[in-house]
Amino acid sequence: MQINEKILPPQTIGIIGGGQLGRMMALAAKYMGYQVVVLDPTENCPTAQVADKQITATYDNLQAIRELIAISDVITYEFENVSLKTATYIQKEGKLPQGCRALEVTQNRELEKRAMEEANLPVAPYRIVHDEKECGEALQQLVLPTVMKTCSGGYDGKGQLKIETAEQVQEAMAFVAEKGTCIIEQWVDFDKEISVVFSRSQSGEIQYFPIAENEHRNHILYKTTVPAAISEKVIDKALHAARLLADQLQVVGTSAIEMFVKGDNIYLNEMAPRPHNSGHYTIESCNISQFGQHIRAICNLPLMKVKQLQAAVMVNILGQDLPAALEILQANGQASVHIYGKENAKENRKMGHITYVAETLEEVKAYQLEGMLR
Repeated sequence: MQINEKILPPQTIGIIGGGQLGRMMALAAKYMGYQVVVLDPTENCPTAQVADKQITATYDNLQAIRELIAISDVITYEFENVSLKTATYIQKEGKLPQGCRALEVTQNRELEKRAMEEANLPVAPYRIVHDEKECGEALQQLVLPTVMKTCSGGYDGKGQLKIETAEQVQEAMAFVAEKGTCIIEQWVDFDKEISVVFSRSQSGEIQYFPIAENEHRNHILYKTTVPAAISEKVIDKALHAARLLADQLQVVGTSAIEMFVKGDNIYLNEMAPRPHNSGHYTIESCNISQFGQHIRAICNLPLMKVKQLQAAVMVNILGQDLPAALEILQANGQASVHIYGKENAKENRKMGHITYVAETLEEVKAYQLEGMLR
């Protein structure tokens, strides 16, 4: 969907979702001079702390959605689990340039995999299973190890199970019996994981951020290093894949695609139709952040040509890391510490991130080692 008019400051941008991504979107918008209103059920959520107004209501509250539409000139979202009914309603009102297609696809792993295949993009072998019988058949067809995921919901390792031995088949059957429709994917013995973060305008122009190399711990992104240590062949394949999928889904705004790298080959894993954790480095490292570019895209402004100004390493701050992160803020002059303003510092909850930048990755890693969280 295209909004032909340009949305200019001080017009109002509405954001559905009040977490850290919404917060950083709002900050980018405020720097540009926009008004920002956020819809979120948690009073004084991270986005509300930097926005002009908060509508405190659940995301499917129709009265609240109507209020958001009435006071916003354009609306975006910070997470992909927005109700399709809500998104469709906003789109019909002409205020959701991102449309509903990318949301619909990324909310369901079966649709997501099919979209990748329809674009002739490489994915790991997989099966969709609805019950215990189909689960047993799928595990006979695939080679262990495999990973089993719920088709909808789940993040940071939640809603998934790795199956490494035949003894775990019963565990897998219990998983599908409890969770419902699942996808079972062949485990990719990858060399590294990368993510392509990019922004696409309403007219179809795409600007790519430097490809990020990701390291996970306990299924949660721990560290992102940019530029990724990958070959030119992999870079070309990754950017080409991002272009094909973005055009097929008519993406608008900033999105990210996670991919596995094995030798000079890539396998697409998952897509997020919004700014991504692995793109936070862009705030300090690039001439425009993933959030600033997102605001430009949804407001129908020309995208800025992306330049990486310095190499970067970004490290997530989880709940248990917060005291150490505050010590780093006091002791390390090279650490850009972002705290998200969440009330409760629960274990493994993302509370912020730290970014280190320098002319070379060697310098960055030296700075980072001075301020390691763990």
